Amino acid sequence: MPQMPGDSSPRDRTREDVFRLIQSAGQATRARIIELSGLSRSTVNHAVSRLLADERVTETQAEGGGPGSGSGRPAAILRVVPRDAPVAAIDFGHNHINVALGDPLGRPIAEERVEIDVDLRATDAMDHAAGLLDGLRASAGIDSVAAVVAGVPGPLDTDSGLVRSPTILSSWVGLDPRKELQRRLGVPVHAENDALLGAYGELHLGAGSRYSDFLYVKVSHGIGAGLVVGGLPYRGSRGFAGEIGHTPLPGHTEMCRCGNRGCLETVVSVSAIAAQIAHTRPGESGLRFPLQENDPVTDRILDDAGRTLGRVLAAFCNLLNPQALIVGGELGASTGALVQGITTTVTRHAQPAIAAGLDILPAGLGAQAELLGALRLATTLATN
Repeated sequence: MPQMPGDSSPRDRTREDVFRLIQSAGQATRARIIELSGLSRSTVNHAVSRLLADERVTETQAEGGGPGSGSGRPAAILRVVPRDAPVAAIDFGHNHINVALGDPLGRPIAEERVEIDVDLRATDAMDHAAGLLDGLRASAGIDSVAAVVAGVPGPLDTDSGLVRSPTILSSWVGLDPRKELQRRLGVPVHAENDALLGAYGELHLGAGSRYSDFLYVKVSHGIGAGLVVGGLPYRGSRGFAGEIGHTPLPGHTEMCRCGNRGCLETVVSVSAIAAQIAHTRPGESGLRFPLQENDPVTDRILDDAGRTLGRVLAAFCNLLNPQALIVGGELGASTGALVQGITTTVTRHAQPAIAAGLDILPAGLGAQAELLGALRLATTLATN
């Protein structure tokens, strides 16, 4: 998540570290900050006192007991104080752009979506996104936003901010989406992998709020994963964690855009599933995801796709041992059949002790997890 340069003294740097932990968590008790930071209680208390005095955070009593509350007393909850300015989010899918304005707390107030080939038209996609956002602001009578977070459907190098994978976003390679969008919009922008934003949204607003360790999987035109460890999103050493869509499937030879054959997303993706469903609905056009109708044939197709995806996810669950596996994206939000197929196969192929303690469930935010996660993260940026 976004990092701010520390101040000159060790005490000031500690205060900023504590502030960032509260930002990332959305809300946290002092005991949780001590656990996450490894700092002493007195050090955390001093840092929190400074942040409260500077009116950068608030502390309110929660209802009921909580971690660190002691003797059944309600735990005091720390939250970052948001600015009064609205924020914005851009969700780049492989085949769409979704733009939203949010209030200072990250709640959506206006949204617009267009279909466009994002993979092959990077410049057009960013121009279009900036134009959509300007149009939303004008319609809502908003002069400016405090921050923008953009989700990109591919790996971003955390050191350079550049798109590095020519096999996933061919026209984006060598571009810095943050700088490109910031130049167009004239406001602070943070670019992030879209699946990680989905995990962030679920962590703070959706099904992931009950877990400190979970794997979020976005199943849409592509497949990506976002990992949360110890209550914090995990990017990996260079920002490429979660790129599971090009995992090869034994026995499959479908050609993938990456140049290989039999990749996971050639078998389990919106385009692959839509092609299968089209065979069962001759003459019908305009199929839109997520699907809501309970058609037994379509549910079987989604269930089969879930079983295929579940074999891959079972291996990741064996490796990571998460508390939960949360399935999002346009397919994850369709009828529940995909999640059922995943559950069947993960339960069968994950180690019994791991499967027994694993919750498998659809994303609480549905196909909006990435957009809402981006809005929530934008409020964190806006407080810096």
